[in-house]
Amino acid sequence: MAGERPDHYPVHGIDISKYQGTVDWRAAKAGGVEFVYIKATEGGDRLDERFHENWRGARDAGIPHGAYHFFYWCRPGIEQARWFIKNVPQDALSLPPVLDVEWTPHSPTCTRRPDRAEMLREMSAFMDALERHYGMRPIIYAPIDIHRDRLVGTYPNHRFWLRAVADHPDNVYEARDFHFWQYTATGTVAGIDGDVDRNAFSGSRQEWQKWLSSHTRR
Repeated sequence: MAGERPDHYPVHGIDISKYQGTVDWRAAKAGGVEFVYIKATEGGDRLDERFHENWRGARDAGIPHGAYHFFYWCRPGIEQARWFIKNVPQDALSLPPVLDVEWTPHSPTCTRRPDRAEMLREMSAFMDALERHYGMRPIIYAPIDIHRDRLVGTYPNHRFWLRAVADHPDNVYEARDFHFWQYTATGTVAGIDGDVDRNAFSGSRQEWQKWLSSHTRR
C-alpha cells in the first residue's frame, strides 16, 4: 500500500450531493480539490436537485468530475440505468460513472436485502448498460457491511471505491484493492460550507495523470 494515512496519498477529491448547498467551484479547485463525484440519480425516478448546477460548476472550473447513482433494491437495474443515462451527460472531463450500493435499513420505501445472485444480476444489468453508453466501466462504491455480506470475491475487473473512516481499507475489507478511499465524512474544503466527504486516489500523482488521461478527453 502507498501509506496507512490519507495524507500519504497525493491526490484528493470530494463527493457531494444537494446537501452541500451552493459550491464555489473555483475556490474548491484552488483549495486542492482535484476531482469530484456528484450525486446524480437514485432509483428510477429521483434526480438530485443540484446535480446539473454542480455538474456545470465543476466542468466550468476545470475539475475532473463524475456522477454517481444510489441504487434502489426495489427496482430493476436496467430501469435505473436508463434513468441515469437520461440525466447524466458526457463531457470532456467526465470520469467513469459510479454505482453506489448500500443497505438501506431506514428507507421509508425499500429495506430489501436481495441475495447475492439477485444483487449481482441487477448490478451487472445497470453497469453493463452504462458501460455501453459511456464507453467506460463503472466504478463500484461499497461500504464495508454490504461488501462483507455480498461482494467479497466479485467483480475482479471493476475498480472499487471503499469507505473506511477509522482505519485503512486494506485492514477492514477482505480481499479488495481500492481505487478511491473515502476516509472522512466531516472534511472541509474551500468553497463549501459545512462538512463534505473527502477521498484519496490510491496511487501516485503520475499514476493519477495516467489514469485520468485514459478516461477523459482533455
